[in-house]
Amino acid sequence: MPHQTIADLLLARAGDDHPGLVTREQTWTWDEVVAESAARAAWAEESRTEGPFHIGVLLENVPEYIFWLGAAALCGAAVVGINPTRRGAELEREVRHTDCQLIVTDRAGTDLLRGLDIGVDQDRFLVVDEPRYASRLAAHAGRRPLRAAPDVAAGTTMLLLLTSGTTGTSKAAICSQGRLAALGASNSAKYDITRADICYCPMPLFHGNALMALWAPALTAGATIALPRAFSASGFLPDVRHFGATYFTYVGKAIGYVLARPGTPDDADNRLTHAFGTEASPEDADRFLTRFGCRLIEGYGSSEGSGMLKRVSGGPAGALGVPARESVRIVHPTTRQTCPPALVDVYGRVRNPEEAIGEIVDTEGAARFEGYYANEAANAERVRHGWYWTGDLGYVDEAGYFYFAGRSGDWIRVDGENISALLTERVLRRHQDIVAAGVFGVPDPRSGDQVMAAVEIAEGTRFEDLDLPGFLARQEDLGTKGAPRFVRVSHALPTTGSNKLRKKEMQLDGWRTDDPVYRWQGRGRAVYAPMTADDKAALRAEFLAGGRGRFLP
Repeated sequence: MPHQTIADLLLARAGDDHPGLVTREQTWTWDEVVAESAARAAWAEESRTEGPFHIGVLLENVPEYIFWLGAAALCGAAVVGINPTRRGAELEREVRHTDCQLIVTDRAGTDLLRGLDIGVDQDRFLVVDEPRYASRLAAHAGRRPLRAAPDVAAGTTMLLLLTSGTTGTSKAAICSQGRLAALGASNSAKYDITRADICYCPMPLFHGNALMALWAPALTAGATIALPRAFSASGFLPDVRHFGATYFTYVGKAIGYVLARPGTPDDADNRLTHAFGTEASPEDADRFLTRFGCRLIEGYGSSEGSGMLKRVSGGPAGALGVPARESVRIVHPTTRQTCPPALVDVYGRVRNPEEAIGEIVDTEGAARFEGYYANEAANAERVRHGWYWTGDLGYVDEAGYFYFAGRSGDWIRVDGENISALLTERVLRRHQDIVAAGVFGVPDPRSGDQVMAAVEIAEGTRFEDLDLPGFLARQEDLGTKGAPRFVRVSHALPTTGSNKLRKKEMQLDGWRTDDPVYRWQGRGRAVYAPMTADDKAALRAEFLAGGRGRFLP
C-alpha cells in the first residue's frame, strides 16, 4: 500500500543502513537520518505554542535542513523555507506573513533578521552553529519508539513555499504531506530515481524544485542525497565526481553558468545520466549532453500544482508533453474557449499566435490546488470559474503536444504584432558568450511596446565582443521585430534565491538601470550604441511630448 504521508515514508526508512545523506564531510544512513529527525521533532513538540505550527528555516543546504524537514513531517509542523537572498522590508514581510513559531537558522541568518519585526522573539531562534544548540538537541536524542504525532495525516500542511517572485510579490503556496508524498512516488518513477541513484542537490532546499523533484523522490526510493551548501558553477563537476552523482535538478540559468566554464576533454568522465529542471534552452540541453553525457529532462510544474502534463518518449524537441487528463487544456483567457492547434513554420515559430496561444488551465484542478496561506486575493486569481489557472501561456500542436510560450507577461505588442519574449530569449542564449538572458517589453514613446533584453556576460567579455547585430542577423527563426531595441549588459543580473532572473524588476528598471544599456540604431544591419545620460533624458522628453509620460515610472 502506498505511503500516505511524508512521515510514513520517513518512518519506513528506520533501520535502513543504506546511505541516505552525504556531504563532503560526513555520511548518514537513512536510519540515522530518521533518528536525527525524530530528535528535532521531539524538540519542536516540546517548544510548540498556540497557533499555526509553522517552523521557519533560514539555512543554506546543510544537513540540519534535511533533519528539520524530517522533524516537521514527524511532528506535524509546516516548514517555511526562508529565502536568504531577501533583505529588509521584503524579508520582514514574508516571514511575518507566515506566522512562524520557531526560526531555525545560523549566525548569518540571525544577522539577516536582526532588527526586523518578523513576529518571532529571539529566544525562539534555534541557532545551529551556536554551542547551546547541540546541548539542547542532545536532550532529545535517542527517542524510541520512533513515531509520528497522532494528528499527522495526508492533509497536514508540510510546506509553505514562498514563490520566487520573478514576476511580482511572492506568496506562500501550501503543500500538504499527502501531495508531497504523492509527488515523491510519481516523480521517482517519472525521473527514474532508484535506490542505486546518488541525487546531487545544488538547488536550494527552500525551493519546490529541490523538494518535489529530488528530496521526496529520493526518500521514496531510498536513494542517496548528496548535499552541497550552495550551487557553484566551478564546483559542480568536482562535486559530481566526488559524490559519484547520477542525477540532479536545475534551473536554466545554472546550466548556463556550468556551460560557460572552460571545457576539458574529460568532462564526460562522470556518472551523471540524467537531470530534471526547467528553462534550459534546447541548445543548452544538446551542449550539456555532448559535453557531460547527461540528459536534461525539461518539465512543467510549479509550487502550487504539478502533474498536469505527462512526458511521452519520442516526443518533439521542446515539447512539454501531453495532458495528463482531459481537463488540462489551453484556453483564451477572456472567452475561455479552447485554443485551436498552432500552425508552426519550419523554424518552430507559431504563425497564428492570436488564435493558438492561450493560458494553460485545468478545468478540474481547483480541487487539487491547496491554496496560498492567508491570501484570499491570490487564491481568487488562481481559481476562477471553478478552474485552476496557471498564469502560464502555451500552445498545442496538431499531434496534441503542449509547448510553453512564456508567462502571462511574456508577449510584447510591437507595431500591432505579438512578439514572443521567450523566442528572443532562446535565440540570445544560443550565443556562446551569453550566460543568461531575459527579454521583456518596455513602452514605446509613440505607441505599444519595444523589445528589451538583459544579458549576462562573463567577466572579461565586452559587449562589443558579442557582435550582436551580426549574430541576430544569422538567426533565421528570429523575425525583424523580435530583435531587441534595447540591451542591458551585466556581469551579474539580479536573480531570485533559486537563480531565476528577476524579470519583473528588470522590466520596471527598463533603460533606467545603472548597468550599461545599448540602443538599436539605424535600419537594415543596424548597430547598437551605448545610451548616455543625455540619450535617456531625450527619450524621456519623447514620452512627454507624445503624451505617454504615464508609462514612465
